[in-house]
Amino acid sequence: MATAHNDVCGTLEGKATRFGYSDALLMLGKEDPRVFVLDADLAKSTTTDRFKKEFPERFIDCGIAEADMVGIAAGLSLMGKVPFTSTYGTFMVDRALDQIRVTVAYAELNVKIVGAHGGISVGPDGATHQALEDLGIMRMLPHMTVINPCDVNEARKATLAVAAMQGPVFIRLGRESVPILTDDATPFDIGKGITFEDGDDVTIAATGYMVYEALLAHEELKKQGIHARVLNIHTIKPIDRELLLKAARETGAVVTAEEHQVMGGFGSAVAEVLAQECPVPMEFVGIKDRFGESGTPDELLTAFGCRHTDIEAAVRRALRQKK
Repeated sequence: MATAHNDVCGTLEGKATRFGYSDALLMLGKEDPRVFVLDADLAKSTTTDRFKKEFPERFIDCGIAEADMVGIAAGLSLMGKVPFTSTYGTFMVDRALDQIRVTVAYAELNVKIVGAHGGISVGPDGATHQALEDLGIMRMLPHMTVINPCDVNEARKATLAVAAMQGPVFIRLGRESVPILTDDATPFDIGKGITFEDGDDVTIAATGYMVYEALLAHEELKKQGIHARVLNIHTIKPIDRELLLKAARETGAVVTAEEHQVMGGFGSAVAEVLAQECPVPMEFVGIKDRFGESGTPDELLTAFGCRHTDIEAAVRRALRQKK
């Protein structure tokens, strides 16, 4: 099968997914007067300052008041607007959870919730600013769609796609630049994963930044005669059951990779699917029941087991179980 991604090098060159978000917001601002953008005093960090500059009458800075921001967005949605709320993922999910759960998700309001600076790679800001539980919390809320793009292009496509759909959505974005793995021709459909590399020995199902690490692992494993299938699962909910089950049946072992708590996160979501219909040996790469720490992104990704070498080790463990 032909690869569905761009070739990448072994460095973190590229662009942060948060810029794909604001690229899409600028497009939406020109096309749809219903689009409003709200931020919680972090417009430069989330890159929504770009929208503010072009469309100041449709930008609302709510200050450090995340719960109020979600409430305002809910009101805008009831007026027929399409509001996007933006701040750091940990502040969005933790400080405004009651409003997200009751005011937005319970009422099925058309509010788009965007959490920037997701994962351990936020770096020196430390544990208080590192969103490691956001995907798990959001995927548990009824009616909530949850998306974790792998690169800047996918973030742009995701933002455009959710603007066109009705209902609450959570999108996770990253702070650091990541390699560009997709282009305009790469498909993006909510709820449909993408096979980036084919293989029959094992499946590596990855989400967000970890898709890049999965591709690096694929190349190293190939040198050892291990042919791994790499899946980009950008939509955590609704998850692509069909693609995951097909891969599990055809490869007989699955490794998941996420820059997030393994407990309750993406790996758990995959395990829920496979346990019901196709139990196979599984290994999980991600944060293992720990809070974050301060450090450089590279240091933290290594210290918390989110590197391609960790995926390779997990693949070997899964293959031993398979035999």
